[in-house]
Amino acid sequence: MTRLSRRYGPGAPGRARVRAPLALLALCALLVPAPPSRADTPLDLDTGGRITDTVGALGQRRAQVTSALNRLHAAHHIQLYVTYVRDFSGRSGHDWANATADRNGLGPHDVLLAIATHEQQYAVSAATDSGFRQDQLRTVAGTAIAPALAQHDWAGAAIGAAEGYGAVLQGKPVQLPAISPGSSDPGGDGLVPGHRRVWLPVTVAVLALLTGLYLCFCSRRAAGRRAARRERPTVATSTPPGLARMAQPLTPLPALEAEAARNLVETDDAVRTSAEELLFTTAQLGKSATRPFAEAVSYAKSELAHAFRLRQGLDDAPYEDEEIRRRTLDEICSHCTSANRRLDAESAAFDRLRALKVNATGILEHAEGTARALGPRVDTAEAALAALADCCAGTALSPVARHPAEARDRLAFATAGLAEARRALAEGDTDGAAISLRAAEAALAQARTLTTSALRRARELTGTAARLPVALADAEASLLAARTAGTADAERVAAAEAALVAAHREIAGGRYDPRAVLRRLQETAAVLDAEAGDHADEGRARRRVERALDAARGEVAAARDFISTHRGAIGCRARTRLAEAERHLTVARALVPVGGRAVLHATGDADSLARQARALAEHDVADYATPYDPHTPHPARALCGALLGGIILTGLLPATFGGGATRGRLAAD
Repeated sequence: MTRLSRRYGPGAPGRARVRAPLALLALCALLVPAPPSRADTPLDLDTGGRITDTVGALGQRRAQVTSALNRLHAAHHIQLYVTYVRDFSGRSGHDWANATADRNGLGPHDVLLAIATHEQQYAVSAATDSGFRQDQLRTVAGTAIAPALAQHDWAGAAIGAAEGYGAVLQGKPVQLPAISPGSSDPGGDGLVPGHRRVWLPVTVAVLALLTGLYLCFCSRRAAGRRAARRERPTVATSTPPGLARMAQPLTPLPALEAEAARNLVETDDAVRTSAEELLFTTAQLGKSATRPFAEAVSYAKSELAHAFRLRQGLDDAPYEDEEIRRRTLDEICSHCTSANRRLDAESAAFDRLRALKVNATGILEHAEGTARALGPRVDTAEAALAALADCCAGTALSPVARHPAEARDRLAFATAGLAEARRALAEGDTDGAAISLRAAEAALAQARTLTTSALRRARELTGTAARLPVALADAEASLLAARTAGTADAERVAAAEAALVAAHREIAGGRYDPRAVLRRLQETAAVLDAEAGDHADEGRARRRVERALDAARGEVAAARDFISTHRGAIGCRARTRLAEAERHLTVARALVPVGGRAVLHATGDADSLARQARALAEHDVADYATPYDPHTPHPARALCGALLGGIILTGLLPATFGGGATRGRLAAD
């Protein structure tokens, strides 16, 4: 916890008493941090919308930009993201924009417009399969974006981009936007808009209050010393400590941010490991025997969910007031501490109940049976993915393409651990057997998760392809209803009709991604039903909600499985997005009886956040210090997989049920 404490010593006579308030003012001025000069590295986009304005460039015109972005998406299903930063951190604009798009998992129908206000530069990042040609992007940039930026019309550049992209998609000429010149360098002093206006009077008031308190304190101390001298003489035994000892410096905010991120990652690992070992123990002893530990895991999950929710709030407002950030980061650490303490408190009782060393023989036999059953299941998953390769695009299968191979590596690690455990038991080494058994159990759990994830994706792709005809029919019925409504916007209806034609063409063309096609059909149908108004059919809307919920559930499960089985490499950002996706999915499920747009909004957020979490997690795995390489010799590859999965901790010892203080306790046995 960060805190500010003051320590007072004997007063200083004479002029020192006069200088003390001035020194206090100087100290307080130092405690109010000067705004840092910053370079904006590729950042996390605001998950609450498509505008990330870190410098206050939009001011009162944010609503105008939002409306323009909404019109583009409603008409053409193109998500335009706009971010305003001070500079591009010394990178080229295109490199910065592409890195930010990759970092946030933007897809083929997402376009990022990045604007550096201090350097007055901009760049556009669009996927090669976005549907835009290079000449179209250049036309929009030269006609609608650059002229607005030349006049410092930051909002006009975004509005012009949205209208320009809509125009080229309709085959119309790009128009020059109406330009309203603005500030030449918003946020140029490095402050959030309003920062100086808020903090200057607050700082002055605080300094005045502290000065008054200090003078009052000095007066009372002086009066006390005079009274004491009248009663008895005193001899000074110490020198004044000085102002340097009056305050304990605040932890630097970057260090506090890193501490909170580390706590989140470590607590998440502890909760996941505890939940996994709890499953093995429940299978061994039953639910009634393990109920107290299930309650402990549930409590820890709740505390962790609160912490991740706070972290998401900070990610959504990255330039929040420093004191608010400090309090929030402290609260995150507090929730993590609470979760760990509850798990730590139950770890000794958990060990007594499970008696891993005493029951090692029975646990070993059960684990060996699990390993034997997993082998054919991995083969089934690999065959299921291979059967879909001829009809599904690579993007549909790539998230799980390596899962069967990784499952085999986890299974190989588990098999070696079980063999070592059997050897240790034969030699009477129960400590060594317990360590090998626990590592093997964790590897078996991850092998099962990877296999299940691959099989689930195969079922989802097959089921989605089977549901596409109904989704197409519903969308075409919505198109007919929108045409007959009489009040529908002609351009939106025409764009929706073009999207349906494209969906038909993609399905008939051979290999495609059923989930991506269904997502676009869902968006098209939603636009058409909104245009149809009272003519929209409730049955179609209900089926659309069911399909959206299924799709979001699949994306969240896929992200969860990937992070769980690669958690040794996954950082805080991906875990935070996953937690937020799970929260939105829970909200969507609760809203199903109500139906309507609220459910679709919640499922859309869950789907989008889960895909962001997956993209961030894959980026972390790619940067991991011990990368998973399929060409590595098998024993070394199996060990790398165990490290990547967080199965073993430092010293190659397995993690166990418990919090941060006890989850590595097998090392002490």
